[in-house]
Amino acid sequence: MHNLFPNVDWTAMGQAVWETLYMTIISAAATFVLGLLLGLLLFMTSKDNLWENKAVNKVIGAFVNIFRSIPFIILIILLIPFTKLLVGTMLGVNAALPALIIGAAPFYGRLVEIALREIDKGVVEAAKAMGATTSTIIFKVLILESLPALVSGITVTTIALVGYTAMAGVVGAGGLGTLAYLEGFQRSNNDITFVATVLVLIIVFIMQWIGDMITTRIDKR
Repeated sequence: MHNLFPNVDWTAMGQAVWETLYMTIISAAATFVLGLLLGLLLFMTSKDNLWENKAVNKVIGAFVNIFRSIPFIILIILLIPFTKLLVGTMLGVNAALPALIIGAAPFYGRLVEIALREIDKGVVEAAKAMGATTSTIIFKVLILESLPALVSGITVTTIALVGYTAMAGVVGAGGLGTLAYLEGFQRSNNDITFVATVLVLIIVFIMQWIGDMITTRIDKR
């Protein structure tokens, strides 16, 4: 192994894998909660829905469109003052979390909205006719009916977050991205860059497999 990859420090590579997984899992969990909230608000405040409110819908829609349209590497730079205020530094895995979450949550919010729009309106109307409360409609009708699509959406978003963590490595966020850029690219150690890339791909494939498995199990259609 040393002959094939002479410059690779496997201890450092293992630490980088852990940092990438840490950033991805924490940001994916926060993205799921915030994105679900944004998607529900977008859906519920849209025309002919329970909380119909054109002004609120436009404001939330504008927020989502703006932040999901900004290239991630630019978003990191724009959020440096906010990150320093929140975390105290712009370096390290925790410093990457605000940008990761703010970059991914609006994207997932749109996926949630799309998933909710695909629910048969007759199901919601039937729940209303039976006297279901708003909270019952949200949790037992909307979320339950769209659950396979929600899981599929967070899988796609989580995979995007893995790519985001690699980009965050350029500004010293840690993880495989930082290792590939600082130790691999900048020092012309192609074996480090290659191994880091392969490990990122393995993480992506495993996450896709887990997401597909969960989606298949909960999809009763």
